[in-house]
Amino acid sequence: MAWRGFLRVHSALLHQLDADLFAAHGLPLRSYEVLLLLDDAPDRRLRMTDLSRSVLLSPSGVTRLVDRLAREGLVDRERCADDGRGYYAVITAAGQRRLKAARSTHLTGVRRLFLARFTDADLHVLAEYWDRVVPGAAGSDAEWRRTAPGGHESDCRESAADA
Repeated sequence: MAWRGFLRVHSALLHQLDADLFAAHGLPLRSYEVLLLLDDAPDRRLRMTDLSRSVLLSPSGVTRLVDRLAREGLVDRERCADDGRGYYAVITAAGQRRLKAARSTHLTGVRRLFLARFTDADLHVLAEYWDRVVPGAAGSDAEWRRTAPGGHESDCRESAADA
């Protein structure tokens, strides 16, 4: 019952947030999420493997999404200086502008669809539950990249799986 409810709520929220962003900005939720992660990352860039750990996409799915964002001029792919086989995704100035324009739409949706339905105490309890299931899940993006299963902040020498 609880699991099924979680899956249904998760799906419904993502569909509505995606529809809101696309209608207002022509930007799918997955693209918004990647731009947000890159904008919040050190030097506004993430190694492709770290990016794939932070979003709900496979490494090949992230590669296709980053390639599409690059064609739109929102992201650049940059070779790692220490390992020519690895790549970073880097948000561009156009990507930052697009993210800034879409941010209020997204935050309004999150407040309307989720946050406004709970008290602050409820939200703290939910965060504790998320951390009970996956330690670090309710923390910052940087904490999540370090603590996520299979994840850690990486340098360019880690692997060739970024191409």
